[in-house]
This record gives sequence, C-alpha cells and structure tokens, in this order.
Amino acid sequence: MSDYKNFEAEIRVESPGRINLIGEHLDYNGGQVLPAAINLKVRLHFRKNNSSKCNCYSKNYDDHFEFDLNQIKISEKEWHNYFLGVVHFIDQAHPNKIGGFDCIVESELPIGSGVSSSAALECGIAKGLDQLFSIGLTDDEIITMARDAEHHFVGTKCGIMDQFAVVRGKRGNLIRLDCNDQSYQYVPANFNSYSIVLLNTNVSHNLATSEYNLRRQECESGLKSIQAKYPEQKVLAQVPEEIVNEIGSGLASKTFDRIRYVVQENARTIAASEALVNGDLMTFGQKLFESHSGLSQLYEVSCPELDFLVDLAKDFEGVIGSRMMGGGFGGCTINLVQQDQVEAFIAAASQAYSKKFNIQLSPFTVAIGDGVKLVS
Repeated sequence: MSDYKNFEAEIRVESPGRINLIGEHLDYNGGQVLPAAINLKVRLHFRKNNSSKCNCYSKNYDDHFEFDLNQIKISEKEWHNYFLGVVHFIDQAHPNKIGGFDCIVESELPIGSGVSSSAALECGIAKGLDQLFSIGLTDDEIITMARDAEHHFVGTKCGIMDQFAVVRGKRGNLIRLDCNDQSYQYVPANFNSYSIVLLNTNVSHNLATSEYNLRRQECESGLKSIQAKYPEQKVLAQVPEEIVNEIGSGLASKTFDRIRYVVQENARTIAASEALVNGDLMTFGQKLFESHSGLSQLYEVSCPELDFLVDLAKDFEGVIGSRMMGGGFGGCTINLVQQDQVEAFIAAASQAYSKKFNIQLSPFTVAIGDGVKLVS
C-alpha cells in the first residue's frame, strides 16, 4: 500500500485500551471483574478496494502485509493474526459479506503494558469491517469473534473481559462484569481527588503466554478435583472457600494456591466494587494491595519489577492502592494516587526503578472513556 500517506478512508474507527481495577485472571474462571475502557486508543482507517485482496499497514511497526480472502492462514507475525483471525470468524458467521479492503492502523497504546492493545485492535477491526460492508454484527458478535481470533489465531486462551470492556466501555464508569453469565452493571468511577496512574515496567518476560495458558490448565485441573466430590460446583470462582480448603490437602500445592487465589480474588472484587459504590475509597484501595499480594504469592504471575513498584507505592503517602495489572510477568502497575501527588509519585517511582533495574519507567495517567466507536 504505497499511497498510505494520501489514504482517503471511507470508515474511521477508534478502539480503546482497557484497564482492570481488580479481578485479575478471573475472566476465564467465571469470576467478577471490574474493567473500564480508557482514553488511549487504536485508530483504524478503512476503505474498500473492490478485489479479493486485503492490505493492512501498521504505522507503529512501519510494516505492511497483504492477504487474499480465499487463502486465510495463520501468519508468523503476531499483529497480522489479529486481522486474519477477525476476518476468518466474520466470514464463518456471515459468508461472502467481506470484500477486499485497505486498512491503516495506528496506536497510542503501549504494546505489552497490560492495557489490552490486542483486544482494542481486534474489536476495532470487527467494528470497521462491519460498517464498511454493512454486515450487521451485534456487540455480542464483535466481542465473541475478537476473543475467538485471540484464541485460535494469536494463541492466547484469554477470557471475555478485554473484548467486553473495549466494546461496552462507558465514559466515567467501570463495568462490574460476571464472566460466568456475562451479566454486567455500570459502576460510577467516583475516584474524587484520586487519579489512575499506570507505571509501565517496560519489561515483558517471555513466560507470559506459556504461563498464562498453564494457569488456565491448573485452574481447570483444580475444578475437576473439586467436582469429583462436589459435582454441583460448576464455576471455580464461585466455589466456597471452605470447600477449596477441604479439597486442598489432596492437591498439588501449586494447584491449591491457584484455586485459593481465584476464590479469594472473586470475593475481593465484590467487596471492592461495593466499597466504591459506598464511597469508601480507602477500602477499595486496600483491596488492590491485597489483590497484588495474591497475584504475586499464590498465583505467581508477578515479577521483581512489578513487586518493587507495588512495594514503593505502599510506602508512598499519596497512594491508596496499587497492584500489577494484566496477564503478568511485566506490563504495568495500576495506582490510585492523590491528584496533587501524581507528579511527585511518578518522579519517585521513576528514580527508584531506574536505580534498581537500570530501566526507564513509562508512566501515564488515564481517564475512563467510551468503547469502540465510529468517528466521522
């Protein structure tokens, strides 16, 4: 696509990243989560080209690829597979609706930081193609197709939360989502004099995908052990903790830790959500610290860089809550910081982190924004 600088788009889409305040690794365990769309976005520009060829150009990677609608197969380059997967699943559900297209994508989302740039891209592709070719996709279809692309083309067995938040985000609100039945309610993000600050560690340990899929297996194994005695227990996050403790003695210690984390995090998320509704920000923040402790010690998806930043936040007077966010082994911490302390906190964290690891932090403050949408 040599003429991308003079590209005249027919359809433009903005697709947001997402944060998750609490409820990490619960989406694939049927638990409660508290995500939100943010004001940082992926922007996609589409036009038809009246052929069977699809041309996609990433400004961030300065990379272009082309594929034929009649020959869709998984690519060795990860970012290609978001396009390929979404097109494949739309075509399966709505055959012959998609024609050839050109697309330019540019992102202000930091890759690998835990703000789900992948879900933003997938949902943005689905939304744009839906509009470009008048397919008539529902929000539920966009969410499901984007998740299926992640599973089968990218290879990450994620839950539904990321895509759900990207599609159904609403400015000024968190989404309390039950990942078991996908029921949800909006919770006003009344953080008053506190800002949401993300500290990107700028590390991405290569354990992330393999360990993520392993955690799923460990949780599934734990649930099977519970069901051997309590067959009525269908959803891991909803198993009473006393049953987990009773079964635990017969499990491998790692499996016991994983399922204990899941049921405790589910209870924490419910308590945190209720605290926020009641205006009790101190309790809400405390639940974030407790969440990190569970993620680090029981679920073992943290890393030294994330633990260091959460410990620093705990000792900083203007911070009321902090934890790692996302799949783990790198990415961001999410911090609730008094607005007049944000600059001092970022400066202190940046200096200490650089001294400890010889790596520069990338800090950014985010606001709660709307879900994926067309822009005129």
